[in-house]
Amino acid sequence: MNYGFVIDNRRCIGCHACSTACKSENEVPLGVNRTWVKYVETDTFPNTQRHFQVTRCNHCANPPCVRICPVTAMFQRSDGIVDFDAELCIGCKACMQACPYDAIYIDPDSHTAAKCHYCAHRTEIGLEPACVVVCPEQAIISGDIDDPQSPISQLLYSHEVTVRRPEKETHPKVFYIEGSEVSLRPSLPEELPYTFMASDVVGRSGDNVAESAPRSTRGSPSVNYEAQLESETVSESAINIAGRISEHMVQVAYNAQHAVPWDWQVPAYLVTKGIGAGLLLMLVVSTAMGLIQFDQRSAIVSGFVALAFIAMTAWLLRDDLARPERFLSVLLRPQWRSWLTRGAYLLVGFSVVTGIWWVADIASYMGLLSDIVVSWARMIALWIGSPLAVGVVIYSGFLFAQAEGRDLWQSPLLVPHLLTQSVISGGAVMILLSVAGGVTPSHGELGRTALLLVLPLNIVIIFLGKFGINYTSDASVRAMKEITHGRYKMAFWVGAVGVGHVLPLGLLNYHGSLTEIVSGLAVVAGLYCYEYAFVMAPQEIPNS
Repeated sequence: MNYGFVIDNRRCIGCHACSTACKSENEVPLGVNRTWVKYVETDTFPNTQRHFQVTRCNHCANPPCVRICPVTAMFQRSDGIVDFDAELCIGCKACMQACPYDAIYIDPDSHTAAKCHYCAHRTEIGLEPACVVVCPEQAIISGDIDDPQSPISQLLYSHEVTVRRPEKETHPKVFYIEGSEVSLRPSLPEELPYTFMASDVVGRSGDNVAESAPRSTRGSPSVNYEAQLESETVSESAINIAGRISEHMVQVAYNAQHAVPWDWQVPAYLVTKGIGAGLLLMLVVSTAMGLIQFDQRSAIVSGFVALAFIAMTAWLLRDDLARPERFLSVLLRPQWRSWLTRGAYLLVGFSVVTGIWWVADIASYMGLLSDIVVSWARMIALWIGSPLAVGVVIYSGFLFAQAEGRDLWQSPLLVPHLLTQSVISGGAVMILLSVAGGVTPSHGELGRTALLLVLPLNIVIIFLGKFGINYTSDASVRAMKEITHGRYKMAFWVGAVGVGHVLPLGLLNYHGSLTEIVSGLAVVAGLYCYEYAFVMAPQEIPNS
């Protein structure tokens, strides 16, 4: 048994019966959709043509949403249906980032992930999905694609079919007969200030707020221009608007846009974990090379700061969940293919090892442990903690790679970039601690040297990532344009490049407490600006 769908676009009339039947059968709340019909219009007035596309989960044979789910809430059944368990979902929204088809949403009632599940409760008792039953034109055909006698299998053998985004190699099982390229590829319709005939615009938090919706939907009023032109009181401005729209060859007339899944917490967590792990890495490398003496005060202060930032990382991760009370499920029922799960265990391991070192130094300071015991505890903690720290730094690169719905995050430079960011963030905090008197001046000088050496390397990696890689997909090119010339250009050029790199490199040529404080703070602020642009921009590009 291997269930799939065929959408026969020769028959589809865009009536939305499948959408309403799906909502009724599965009690889908208002504002979200498991299946919807996308309208795309082509050509120029009066010879326009409207293309319909039934859009939903593709029940992929190679589903990236299943691999990235940290708690097995998203799973693939033996009959090929990709199903979900709302009782297990923690609302991390990673599956939404992994889906190249924008098929998953956060249910506003249960605050868990949800999507088309092929009406599994119906198929299990021999019934067809509700959308199939209700379609008045029999444009939706379901069944076992491995059974050569089934109607869906015979259609696949006798007709040429297309799928959405075959380059992602998910092997989707929603096939389109005479599927229009302008509908299947979301990058083809132009982004216009007046695009939609009508639309469901959803903000980042799931509220119906147009201002916070993805750029492709922001500022798009729900106006029926045909009706407006037919009315007796047509204004000149309305005619100009309609004429301007009709001049474009490809435009979306109707779509259902999902909310942006990850917000400011994700770029913030990248910075905080980079500081916590980077600080320990700096201490390990510098101690091994004999660059600094590891005195007790510096050990206590550095350990506390590292643990504090890792604690902030855990809080940010929990705060970003739609079901934060289920946070511990990542550890209690792990799905080991997910880098979200692996990262959680790396964070725990790093915290435990660093905590042992810090507690040992505190106990020695209070006279409860001998210097020999503390020395051994510190050495073991540092050397065991260093590979854990590297893991804490770089696991996000592999997590972003699993988010296959965002092409820009598939950069091969992401892991080395995270490593250089950890060094400069650790160096910046070391400078600030030195100025505050928490660590010795030699620690501050080490941080200063690290910034002078690694900041130029980091900016080279940034520009290699932006201009040195030949991005092949439309989505990655458009996301890069959003960073360098679009909505995030100020965060990138002013924040990341100017404040985060140029300013500290200039100031660090002058010794002084004020210049060091400004340099350290500027580096951290610049890192956040960069991560914010890098995380948010790809989410502005629609996958449907």
